[in-house]
Amino acid sequence: MNILIIGAGRVGESVAESLVSERNDITVVDTDPRRLAVLQDRLDLRGVAGNGIQPSVLREAGADDCDMLIACAAADETNLVVCKVAHQVFNVPMTIARLRSPEFEAGSPLLAREGGFAVDEVICPEASVTRYVRKLVDYPEALQVLEFVGGLVSLITVRAVRGGQMVQHSLAELPQLVPEADMRIVAIYRGNHAVPLEGSTRIAAGDEVFVLAATEHVRQVLGALRQMDKPTKRLMIAGGGRVGLRLARELEEACQIKLIEMHQPRCEYLATQLSSRTLVLHGDSTDEDLMEDENVREMDLFAALTSDDEDNIMACLLAKRLGARRVLALINRRAYADLVQGTQIDIAISPSHTVIGELLAHIRRGDVEAVHSLRRGAAEALEIVARGDARNSKVVGRRIDQIALPQGAQIGALVRGLPRADAPADQPAPKPQVLMAHHDTMIQSDDHVIVFLPHKRMVREVERLFQVGVTFF
Repeated sequence: MNILIIGAGRVGESVAESLVSERNDITVVDTDPRRLAVLQDRLDLRGVAGNGIQPSVLREAGADDCDMLIACAAADETNLVVCKVAHQVFNVPMTIARLRSPEFEAGSPLLAREGGFAVDEVICPEASVTRYVRKLVDYPEALQVLEFVGGLVSLITVRAVRGGQMVQHSLAELPQLVPEADMRIVAIYRGNHAVPLEGSTRIAAGDEVFVLAATEHVRQVLGALRQMDKPTKRLMIAGGGRVGLRLARELEEACQIKLIEMHQPRCEYLATQLSSRTLVLHGDSTDEDLMEDENVREMDLFAALTSDDEDNIMACLLAKRLGARRVLALINRRAYADLVQGTQIDIAISPSHTVIGELLAHIRRGDVEAVHSLRRGAAEALEIVARGDARNSKVVGRRIDQIALPQGAQIGALVRGLPRADAPADQPAPKPQVLMAHHDTMIQSDDHVIVFLPHKRMVREVERLFQVGVTFF
């Protein structure tokens, strides 16, 4: 695809890096030539210096032949105007805007193609991070919880610990150990290395395990891999920016929250936006005396969400040393995220990588419904709809062990019986079935299939596998 990215900031850079690796033709527009030069030296893309709201700049960047425009400049106003110009002047087929303000939601008349700003899809890294952290609050044992098929299926990442029901047992023994929860382990990582998934493979303490299960069985699966943690009731947030404020708003009814912010005017603003259940503190989250005085040792979760990566890392290390049960750091720089992996910091998340999956779902070919980027972009999980029949499809009407998946790729689950969009309104909707994949599971037309890919380079091969032949109508 020919993709035009407006803005070479943190989100734009991460988006470009992810899309370039999939052999798309990428052009990035930014007002800072030096930033573009650094990006061009590192990635195989074209840079155009200028203001993206100007038609002449968009024309120079190739908007006439553009398949998709992604506007992720720093200001919402810029992104809205860019999408409007791209549609009205160049008739770009797909426009995506990064919008921080909650006033603009996907489907709003303000964003409509006709009479609005012509934004087809909205991405908001801050909202994505909030949803991500909220799942970790709901499931304190997990490192990551991602949903597919409208929440019917979840992919859970969990660190196995000594004493867990499945730890030190082989994969072949799991159905007998946890018969009440049907699940499928799609990957095990020991350190930075993937462990081959065979019947004799044993789960060891410290392994990072990726498990697919029906969402209703998530808690049983977590309990089988580690002792169940007590619910997250006490939360300390470092940083009262957009992410910190969003998270506090969403969780203040469920948790006791202490929010630390360095800037006095921002503290006063936060106090007006949050209820009395949230205690807003003026101070530095790397101040050991402050952290001890505020009893960080009693916190179920400490989340460092400032805009400074170094402060977030240091605050988390300090909170962990002082006794916080779990610590989470918001980290923008990929090199830092790799460095903290395996340290005392339990979870490191990147705002830009939380939205990559939302973008990739629009770029994937075929009936790709959802994409989740895993292990900092190295692996992926796809939700693909199987179409056609045994004559024109390479997957429909075949058992899973008959499907020529790339080596290491796993079909983990499928959902059958979802109502079709063209079904009559008066026809009763069937109840969907969540099926864990086994070697003899037969794929049927319209099944939503969840596929785990250990390497992004496998994406095109899997997409071609699910594409129907020319005889499909």
